[in-house]
Order: sequence, then structure tokens, then C-alpha cells
Amino acid sequence: MELQGSIKLIGETKTYGANGFRKREIVITTEEQYPQDLLIEFIQDKCDLLSQFSSGQKVTIGINLKGREWTSPQGEVKYFNSIQGWRIEAQQSATESASSDSSVPPLPPLDSFPAADQTSEEDFDDLPF
Repeated sequence: MELQGSIKLIGETKTYGANGFRKREIVITTEEQYPQDLLIEFIQDKCDLLSQFSSGQKVTIGINLKGREWTSPQGEVKYFNSIQGWRIEAQQSATESASSDSSVPPLPPLDSFPAADQTSEEDFDDLPF
């Protein structure tokens, strides 16, 4: 799955436990009718992906939804969800993507096409083959 939005904040990398588990959180604000602030966590080596980004930048994040069950000491069962990021890319603006798209050749000028009244009956062929 993917999420798109603007970076609201990027947290510091935190290390937990004796084995050095690392986690870094980012909050993005979605761009929809009702914008949402979503917390996404990057773990272990994926924490380093966030170093090249800053607040306000528009990004696309590849995510996985994670869920787990937990039973309290009193026997009450609860469920927790998290959004885990595994890829992040800066979004290109419309002008950047148009100028960098060299796979589409430019259109020839309109006057290089014959006008409708200048075509002969030989030029017109409605056969499908």
C-alpha cells in the first residue's frame, strides 16, 4: 500500500533493548477532503531512509499495516494496529514531471497537418485494414 502527503514532523531514531532495536517515527498529513495526520514508523535499517527528508516536503510512502493481539494480566484481550513504512520517495511537482518526461516527443505544429477541405477522396479510407 502507499500513502501520500506532506511531512508534518520527523522524530529522532530511538534504540530499545539490549539487542539495539531501532525505531523512527514520521507524521504525514494526507491531502484529501478531510486531511489526516498519520504516524508511520520505520524500523531497523529503514530508519536511515528518513534522513534525507524534512518537514513540509510532499512524499509517497510504501507501507504495511501491522496488527497484534495482547492479553492484559487481568485476562482482557486488546488489539493494536501500526503503520510500518518500508519505502519513502519525494513527490515531483507537475512542472518537474512534465519537463523530465522525455519519452513523449513534442507535437508537430498544427499548420503541418492538412486542413479538412484540402484532403482528397484518395486520402480518405474508412476500411478497417
